[in-house]
Amino acid sequence: MNASALASHPLNTVAPYYTMFRPEFPLAALEGASGWVLDPFCGRGTTNFAARLLGLPSVGIDASPVAVAIASAKLVSVDAKRVVALAHDLIMQHADAVEPPAGEFWELAYHPDTLRELCAIREGLRAADSADPTAVMLRAIMLGALHGPCGKHVQSYLSNQMPRTYATKPAGAVRFWRARGMQPSRIPVLDVVARRATRACDSTLPSARGCILHADARRIEMPPGAGPFSHIVTSPPYYGMRTYVSDQWLRHWFLGGPPRPDYAADRQLESANPERFAADLALVWSRVAQWARPGCRLTVRFGAVPSVPSEPESLIVSSLESSDAGWRIMRVSTAGAADRGRRQAQQFGFVRSKPITEIDVFAMLRG
Repeated sequence: MNASALASHPLNTVAPYYTMFRPEFPLAALEGASGWVLDPFCGRGTTNFAARLLGLPSVGIDASPVAVAIASAKLVSVDAKRVVALAHDLIMQHADAVEPPAGEFWELAYHPDTLRELCAIREGLRAADSADPTAVMLRAIMLGALHGPCGKHVQSYLSNQMPRTYATKPAGAVRFWRARGMQPSRIPVLDVVARRATRACDSTLPSARGCILHADARRIEMPPGAGPFSHIVTSPPYYGMRTYVSDQWLRHWFLGGPPRPDYAADRQLESANPERFAADLALVWSRVAQWARPGCRLTVRFGAVPSVPSEPESLIVSSLESSDAGWRIMRVSTAGAADRGRRQAQQFGFVRSKPITEIDVFAMLRG
């Protein structure tokens, strides 16, 4: 089966993530490519998954541990039965010892038995080998199942009614549930893990070579054996988007963070000043150029949060030109409005705002 036919494989959607582009974008950018592929803002790892489908080695970089945990699953191969067995073992080992978070949010978000099983797997995965493929896959599956809408027949998510791409803040969630008299259902964690693992784990997928790095792309050190890169395909944080961590607070909790939103942790690229944002982004383009081959092709999809006045094309062009790294812009084209297809900005929840037009920028590294 060719790469295009596998683009919709369930592994690529193992966990919803609100900053994402469709796999067709990196697949088109990598058509006919050879050599190493890099995504310095990898998010859920769609570029890395596309590289895997094409038989290309890749590296993904992201400052968010949630993104890294999800993207890492795109590069592993593991049997679904092993994933379910690990989840079962962790529940047996830790369920009686864990202390689930307390409070009104947690009482209404999860049935107490579901929460205890969830906390047991959380505890076990925190102590697991971070490179173990089975643990990598289980971690991503749990992040994907952690919260989402209630099903009418089969439950695919573990929580009371919630969005699937971001976690509602506790006070707002409690108000929503109380107003509708919604109580959490008892959802056996192993049943959800088994269904999701059966879909995501597929031995027919090509094997993958590469890694996902939890790092700041402005200061990254590449591991031995990775690169040099012939293609870079990425989508930086959209200008004005500041709440990556607080909007993913439940997933951050599952990975070891606090049981509440951490607004102080929302520090990505500078997002309050366009000049400083472009300067921060220029540091990334300069850094990754050090690991790229002459002639490396850079493909960037970029936009801005609709509520923040800005000119995305000017920002991204300025960042490339000021990087002084040898990037030559070949062309800039529109990717269409953010409400056409599953674009990044469509996932941000600004449904009342006029969608901003996203752009694609194509550049090449001078020899």
